[in-house]
Amino acid sequence: MITAVAIAVPARDERDRIRACLRAIVAAARALPPTTAWALCLVADRCSDDTARIAESELDGLPALVVHNSVDHPLGTIRDLGLRHAQALLGNNDPARTWLLSTDADTTVPITWLTSLLRLAAKGTHAIAGTTRLDHPAAPTTAAARRYARVLDLARVPEGHGNVYGANLAIRADTYHAIGGFPPLNTGEDHGLWNRLTRAGYRHTYAEDNAVTTSARTRGRARGGLADLLASLDGRAEAR
Repeated sequence: MITAVAIAVPARDERDRIRACLRAIVAAARALPPTTAWALCLVADRCSDDTARIAESELDGLPALVVHNSVDHPLGTIRDLGLRHAQALLGNNDPARTWLLSTDADTTVPITWLTSLLRLAAKGTHAIAGTTRLDHPAAPTTAAARRYARVLDLARVPEGHGNVYGANLAIRADTYHAIGGFPPLNTGEDHGLWNRLTRAGYRHTYAEDNAVTTSARTRGRARGGLADLLASLDGRAEAR
């Protein structure tokens, strides 16, 4: 039986999106059974705007924490920091019955996000990679969107969609700590975690439904991340 979930959100200068992100997570957490505890940590990473202030206001009175980081750490380190703080808020919950979840500040999760992932988790897997969809208002050109869909199709593996996103990733707490957590990488920390997991022989699942909605902007925060990929695909489309 899963007794607790800890959620981490890294954020840098996301004042325009952070309210929607946090409200969606809180709604999903409140949909959990009353026997499942939850905690949330937002890491305000070198923010120059009022992202942290907005987050503190949104999370006031909830089992949540805003951590202020002023050091230039890799994104993998920031995600790890958030998960460890969120798990600490839960107290002495059994790590084998606790799940750690990662998402992003430019992302909104469906209200079924946690309940759906935990149903999969209860089947005996150690980690779950979910999917993402691009938000429509900021969607790239139609040609770029088609190219992105092709990228996703090429990633498919026999076990499922084959994509791994820090914006929609879940892992059992004892497994996470056993493999050393997110590697300290600026880009690809999500794939780095997944590779550690698979090399160690842990069971993993690709969740085909319950996608999160993430920004389709082409100027993002993480170098080499989704925004850079979309910008590249958009550039190729415009060059045709």
